[in-house]
Amino acid sequence: MDTGVDNGGAIKSRLIDDEDDVVEGFEDFKGLRAVRSKTGLWKSASFIIGVEVAEKFAYNGVSSNLITYLTGPLGQSTASAAASVNAWTGTLSLLPLLGAFVSDSFLGRYRTIIISVLVYILSLGLLSLSASLNSDCKVGANTSDCAPPQLKLVAFYLSLYLAAFGAGGMRPCIQAFGADQFDGDNVNESKLKSSFFNWLYFAMSSGSLLALLILNYIQDNLSWELGFGIPCIVMFAVLLLYLLGSPTYRFRLHTDAKNPFSRVGRVFLNAAIPHRGCSAFVAADAEQPITNEGDIRDAKALLGLLPIWFTSLGFAVVFSQGTTLFTKQGQTMDREIFLGLKIPAATMQSLSFFTIIFIIPVYDWVLVPAARSLTGRPAGISMLQRIGAGLFMSLLSMVIAALIETKRLAVAAEWGLVDEAGATLPMSVWWLAPQYVLFGLANVFAIVGLQEFFYDQVPSDLKSIGLALYLSIIGIGDFLSSFLIALLESITSRAELDSWFDNNMNRAHVDYFYWLLVGISAIVMLAYAFIAKSYVYRERDLVRC
Repeated sequence: MDTGVDNGGAIKSRLIDDEDDVVEGFEDFKGLRAVRSKTGLWKSASFIIGVEVAEKFAYNGVSSNLITYLTGPLGQSTASAAASVNAWTGTLSLLPLLGAFVSDSFLGRYRTIIISVLVYILSLGLLSLSASLNSDCKVGANTSDCAPPQLKLVAFYLSLYLAAFGAGGMRPCIQAFGADQFDGDNVNESKLKSSFFNWLYFAMSSGSLLALLILNYIQDNLSWELGFGIPCIVMFAVLLLYLLGSPTYRFRLHTDAKNPFSRVGRVFLNAAIPHRGCSAFVAADAEQPITNEGDIRDAKALLGLLPIWFTSLGFAVVFSQGTTLFTKQGQTMDREIFLGLKIPAATMQSLSFFTIIFIIPVYDWVLVPAARSLTGRPAGISMLQRIGAGLFMSLLSMVIAALIETKRLAVAAEWGLVDEAGATLPMSVWWLAPQYVLFGLANVFAIVGLQEFFYDQVPSDLKSIGLALYLSIIGIGDFLSSFLIALLESITSRAELDSWFDNNMNRAHVDYFYWLLVGISAIVMLAYAFIAKSYVYRERDLVRC
């Protein structure tokens, strides 16, 4: 890894008394062979995890309340605001593929993270500045009677999409660079690497929860400038900490250090184009063939991930309901906690994060050691078994959600409130707690399992790209969910019966949609089980304790 330090042709290796203390395939910040006792592990990973916490804090600080800002200070209609949010989140979810390619081909993960964080800081600063520009639009205002200054709109959208580019570079690289601090070929460090993905998701959830509890309140009750400005300050502070940890990091050596872009390109070329032999493609200006057995093997490994990727899309469609339809259910229910204090329907999402924060320590400290003693695997159970458990829990959450929605509709009918769109039903919002808790459990198993799987099972030169593939599952799932809802809305609104997604939730039939997702999830699980059973892991996953 070329960190920019000029060693003046200095010797790139050192004499080490214990050769086992060298981590093969890695170097340190000075370009010397990475020493196990001085680099990597939790002392390094903690700096990197801090960047991920800050990114989740910043992202949720913007996204969770974005529709309120669009319909308030920017004076957009609800439909326009929803379209803007979907376009932004969809773009952000696919940009990690670009960021990962740039990282693995040109800059490396360390530099890509630095550049991406700087872009993120710039975007948040610009977002805070745009919020300070005067606007006559308020929440609930008639959008035809108010219009924000053109400069405010330009600055806002520029900053918003700059943030998307920053996140696109950070997300796959942070997770991959953090996992690089643990040697998967070492039995002890392999155990720690599996724990890293657990605690990474724990930290991510903590950052998201803090944003929901703190930034949303500041934005709604104090000022948008402060609500956008605080994440900017946090990101800057975390960048300094990340740079402070540089001397402790391990940097993965590229297989083709002189031309990593050529190496990555060859693997993708072999994955995309059929060939008949190891010398199918020959460079015009070189004697050596572009492809070799290693490239072909890695291309096959990359293609082997696609069936898992496709069958995980069903989980991603279910995953997208937690921030949309679940919230719509809660808005119609009794949200009073005590003495007239009501909680926002969206606050129920925090139950999933609380579940994640509670379960991950139990999983890592209790369940994994127990399973490890039975299976001999460093992670206790295999990555695909963990993902499969998450898929089952997501299916179960949809079953519970459908049953609760059926009961909610029955309560509306019983009390004669079917035609009262704005009425609060005599049914506590805590009825939704089980589906949110199951959602959190599903994430602990499926999301963390997918992160580890797409990192571990890709070729060493494509770790960032592997994690970008995992991130794209969630993004494509959002698009598929939107498409499915739009299609069903078009079909059911033409029939004599009420639309499944009627604006009046008491006349809608979201329960039918949930049962449809149950059916889709069941089919996907059967396909997943068949594919997972025949999947052959890379040798590294078969390390025994």
